[in-house]
Amino acid sequence: MKYIVIGLGNFGASLSEKLTAQGNEVIGIDTSITKVENFKERISHTICLDATDESTVSGLPLKQTDVVIVAIGENQGANVMATALFKNFGVKRLISRAINPLHEKVLQAIGVDEIVHPEEETAERWAKKLCMKNVIDSFELSSDYSIVEANVPEEFVGQTIKDVHIRKNYNLIVLTTIKKSEISTRVGKKITQEYVQGVATPNTMLNKDDVLVVYGHNEDIQRLLNNKLK
Repeated sequence: MKYIVIGLGNFGASLSEKLTAQGNEVIGIDTSITKVENFKERISHTICLDATDESTVSGLPLKQTDVVIVAIGENQGANVMATALFKNFGVKRLISRAINPLHEKVLQAIGVDEIVHPEEETAERWAKKLCMKNVIDSFELSSDYSIVEANVPEEFVGQTIKDVHIRKNYNLIVLTTIKKSEISTRVGKKITQEYVQGVATPNTMLNKDDVLVVYGHNEDIQRLLNNKLK
């Protein structure tokens, strides 16, 4: 996949490096030539430019880019301007970094697809969420092994864990499943509640909108999410 990451601070640079290491094409952008030079060997491409300048941004390969991540953290104004600019260009998927609750509301009003909170979420987690289809969250145990929360693949709906042979076909352990249900609060607002179903068994049924919690090698997790057998 192709990514553009705006802002090569700690979070943006780390995310860009991890996405590059996983075989993606990444364009890392910053206004600091020092940062651009520092990361040019570790990120697919690095460019020094102002991501709030419309004429400059228009020269980027936006139509060929799958995801744009605005990771600017030092300058809230530049973050909002860059986010709004990429939104106006109609990029396929737009993710932006929120610095505080008010900033998050502004980003929501702009219409971003997702919001990043680097203080709460690591670059490793976001790299997995971006690279692995259907991943909701992940916990990295080592560079090769993770525990991942992912939506149940459509092909598995209505079957049990035993039916789809997850351990045999993908060499993964299903730890549990999480069910979601919509409930109404006292004021009539609808919220989604999650219920962990306990330790998974071979007879655990996989339903639509369920979340699988699996442990295993990252490559095997990727195969499961892409439904590719060995």
